[in-house]
Amino acid sequence: MDAGRAASPAGSGNTGRTVHVVLPGDIDDPATPSGGNTYDRRVCAGLGDSGWTVREHAVPGAWPSPEPADRAALAAVLTAAPDDAVVLLDGLVASTVPDLLAPHADRLRLVVLVHMPFDDEAEGRALAAARAVVTTSEWTRRRLLLRHPLRPDRIRVAPPGVTAAPLAPVGSTAGVRLLCVAAVTHHKGHDVLVDALTVLPEVPWTLVCAGTLTREPELVRRLRDRLVGAGLADRVRLAGPLTGAALDDAYAAADLLVLPSRGETYGMVVTEALARGLPVLATRVGGLPEALGRTADGHLPGLLVPPDDPAALAGALSRWWGDDVLRAQLRWAAVGRRQTLTDWTVTAASLAAVLEEVAE
Repeated sequence: MDAGRAASPAGSGNTGRTVHVVLPGDIDDPATPSGGNTYDRRVCAGLGDSGWTVREHAVPGAWPSPEPADRAALAAVLTAAPDDAVVLLDGLVASTVPDLLAPHADRLRLVVLVHMPFDDEAEGRALAAARAVVTTSEWTRRRLLLRHPLRPDRIRVAPPGVTAAPLAPVGSTAGVRLLCVAAVTHHKGHDVLVDALTVLPEVPWTLVCAGTLTREPELVRRLRDRLVGAGLADRVRLAGPLTGAALDDAYAAADLLVLPSRGETYGMVVTEALARGLPVLATRVGGLPEALGRTADGHLPGLLVPPDDPAALAGALSRWWGDDVLRAQLRWAAVGRRQTLTDWTVTAASLAAVLEEVAE
């Protein structure tokens, strides 16, 4: 992504507003797909469609740990922005550099989009420099208010939308086809899932892990060794990142999405699964219960277990496989939850409302 790329307004009723959006440099890197990058790309498109002129500035660097040159690139973007410009910054970039934001806090109309809270003093000072903060879940909003002395009315929520998808067919009668969509990292809990599965070898399960394998290669090596030692390597496919049709096919072939994260601010893959009527087994942590949600009549479209607990995860999988009625109920509830999901136009409208207020 070239710094300063403009997305032309496409919608009717152009507001005449311009927003400068500061993004991580890997925003469009297919090797590192993430929920945050998908969210940023979707809302940039949505703001453009609703009449905003969107000027994108992708800042290079390994954010949130930038090198001096990366900091200089961000400083240059902020300095070049005209007085009173509305500037929306991805929190991955903004939350670690309060010293770069503070000099522009009065001159620019800064808004920080927080995908993942860092809970440190630097983040607090960075958010204090912004005129508004947008979070992707109610859980994140509550956490920011708990950790930092911020005014509640300055923190808004714009939950991720979801793209409509066809209903997934039933992958197998016994529900044995598992899918995990997440970068293979300690934070996402793949080791917990492998530990749970190694005590359930009698069930003919298979698992596809769709997510980058390059962030923590030592963890990937340990997982492979663990699977080989348990004689289960041929039942787990570490597929690497899947996008587009390949990811659609993975969802369509699955019976159950499993997300054993140790922490999650929302969990967009949960709603991606539910958009296909696919039940979810996830951890009761962060914003995951919020993403899982309930049907209009209050039914849970999946199972929630404590994080970092292989025994609890194995127990939930055993329940899933051992109870035909439960599987049918959860599939029915996932289809019902599908009807309550909102698309990305709602997300973009929520964010646009915040930008309009800041622009006044």
